[in-house]
Amino acid sequence: MSKKVYTHCHYCVSLCGVEVEVDDAGQEIIGIKPDRQNPFSHSDFCRKGMAAAELRNHPNRITTPMRRVGDKYVPATYEEAIADISERLNRIIDKHGADAVGSYHGNPLGHNFGDSNLHSGLLAAIGTGNRYWVGSLDQNNLHVVQEEMFGCELMSVPTDVDECECFLLIGMDPAVSRFGWIEVIPHGWKRVLAARDRGADLIVVDPRETTSSKEARTHIQIRPGEDWAFLLALVKIIVEAGWNRQPEVVPVNGLEDVFALARNADLSWLSARCDVSEEQLRDVAERFAKARTAACVSHTGLAHLGTGTVGEWLSQLLNIITNRMDMPGGKRYERGFVDLPRAWEMMAPKSKHHTRLRNLPTIAGFHALGELADEILTPGDGQIRAMLVCSGNPVVSGPDGDALDKAFSQLELLVAVDFVQRESHRHAHWLIPGTHWLEREGLHLAFGSLMDKPYAQYARAAVKPKGDAREEWRFFVDLALKMKRPLFGFKGFNSLIRASRWLAKIPGLKKLEFGPAWFEFLMVASAGRIKLRDIKRHPHGHIYDEKQYGDLAKCLRTPSKKIECAPQILMDECRRLLTTDLPAVNSEFPFILSSRRDRESMNSWMNDNRRLFEHQRGNQAEMHIEDMEALKLEEGDAVRIRSATGQIELTVTAASGGRRGVVTIPHGWGSRVFEPRQPGQYRRWGENRNRLVDNQRMDPLSQTPLLNMTRVRVEPVEQLAAVIPGSNQHQVPMAVGQ
Repeated sequence: MSKKVYTHCHYCVSLCGVEVEVDDAGQEIIGIKPDRQNPFSHSDFCRKGMAAAELRNHPNRITTPMRRVGDKYVPATYEEAIADISERLNRIIDKHGADAVGSYHGNPLGHNFGDSNLHSGLLAAIGTGNRYWVGSLDQNNLHVVQEEMFGCELMSVPTDVDECECFLLIGMDPAVSRFGWIEVIPHGWKRVLAARDRGADLIVVDPRETTSSKEARTHIQIRPGEDWAFLLALVKIIVEAGWNRQPEVVPVNGLEDVFALARNADLSWLSARCDVSEEQLRDVAERFAKARTAACVSHTGLAHLGTGTVGEWLSQLLNIITNRMDMPGGKRYERGFVDLPRAWEMMAPKSKHHTRLRNLPTIAGFHALGELADEILTPGDGQIRAMLVCSGNPVVSGPDGDALDKAFSQLELLVAVDFVQRESHRHAHWLIPGTHWLEREGLHLAFGSLMDKPYAQYARAAVKPKGDAREEWRFFVDLALKMKRPLFGFKGFNSLIRASRWLAKIPGLKKLEFGPAWFEFLMVASAGRIKLRDIKRHPHGHIYDEKQYGDLAKCLRTPSKKIECAPQILMDECRRLLTTDLPAVNSEFPFILSSRRDRESMNSWMNDNRRLFEHQRGNQAEMHIEDMEALKLEEGDAVRIRSATGQIELTVTAASGGRRGVVTIPHGWGSRVFEPRQPGQYRRWGENRNRLVDNQRMDPLSQTPLLNMTRVRVEPVEQLAAVIPGSNQHQVPMAVGQ
């Protein structure tokens, strides 16, 4: 016998509805397939969701706390782990201050609101400002622009895909990503293609030739890193031609300052800078401005350039000056089922913390990962001496992982909360098990305003956690209680938690126990748009209202209650860029490293799933075929790729189009997965391209490392390590350690 549970996938922001068949005992997954009754997201279902049971049953999964003893790990109870960790953290704090404790969290934690919220509660209890997160690697530029223009770092404006008649897509490959970034557009690429087939214009800006660019009417093969110049040129042309339109539904400040900046820029200089002809710039500007509806959409590729914050700002301005902000077919603000700007103000007030060495502020409450290694390695007051790494793999995800690995090896305490022991956890003193989304329930309270329509789905747990694993939020709360430091920094909160646990022991009162459900009820109720019980009443998800336009103006958090179009820091940085020269040709490192992703990959936490990598192109370096010919390379040849920071070796594959001089390697590979019970045993899939990236160079506004703008050299090598058994030359090299 079996039963079916309806929930949604948590791997990416497509949030695909899934039907999970489980045994009657609720222990094992029998099968996973798309939930065809889901009204919103089922048609983006992919192999990642289909292979979720394999990840849940990972052969190296940690299912009980494990303490490091010598060179191996031994099982322990949660009580033992919490007692030891709390004592050591308190000792470090008492001696060196709260900032001696740092934290990092990755995407899996961020995709679970209960865990991420109570993780923040623990950090507030500790009192540390040394908080680092994965968003600094790919989305900080957007948060800076949202804060400066809208007054809130979490006010996204998803694309109104179905009504759009001109798409200008920058820094994205939606045929692979399915439009996934800081907007939830289910089957977004299919909907873009359907609009194109109805006559919509499709323009893709990308140095590479991609699956997406091949579907476009126009492919702009821009010079890497110069998207900002392309966008400023479009603004200039539109303003000088008189094609701009006053925004109808959003109040704005500073447009005249923006127009003056654009008019003073030299079009021929901007054209040379981005290597797009003036004729083509005028053509794109006219098509975009004169389309009945249009949207300029920029994603991760723009964030990784070092100029991504200015680029994101100009992208938003292009929509504003053509009256595409919160209008049909443009960019639209979705209020969601939670008043997120208000909740963000209350629960995450603007941090005044600055990093010790570079004196940089937080963005969206967190510091940039690029700074972490130095903050650990450099002695002095405020030096980080303990780290909590939660559902993240920063040694692989961030720049110069070798430096961060060295830093982690010198910590007095490293606690890793995760599914398996990854590259970033190899020096951990404690391993705390993580749970899989198939084992949890909850409502992600921040995702409602990222949707392209009013939609909500309460995620249901399909099976019980493996072994002794507890949901991560329970570990965070119990640790704060044991440390005798008030959760969220609120005096008396711990007593409230203990009282709720006492009441929950009384028959019929179990639901009173403190946990994420408290926040779900309070935040949904306070928004007043829908009741939590009505969300739960729809197991396949619920489209609870009609799509509306014009709500952005009501929710702005700027002092003026208007969109600030000319923030000083963005205007100043744009003026600075207008005075800079293109980098000189570098004969030692003649290529530019860029990133790409595979549909079946998700950063650094799924590439060791055998069911997934069987279908991937793998961790190869893609080069223009003419560049390969110049180096006398053939498909599948082994190459060494060097930068000023490091080097890696992998195989090469050819791209028939796009710009020459660009080498693209997927992000997220190269992590070892260890068997903690057997010292020295591990498996590693592929090579970590981020070892080539400098942790000192970053976007000056977003603090994002230059993941798409690192200079590299490509050299042939004789051969590489053995490949995965049964694979072909396009698969990922695997190293096995004993």
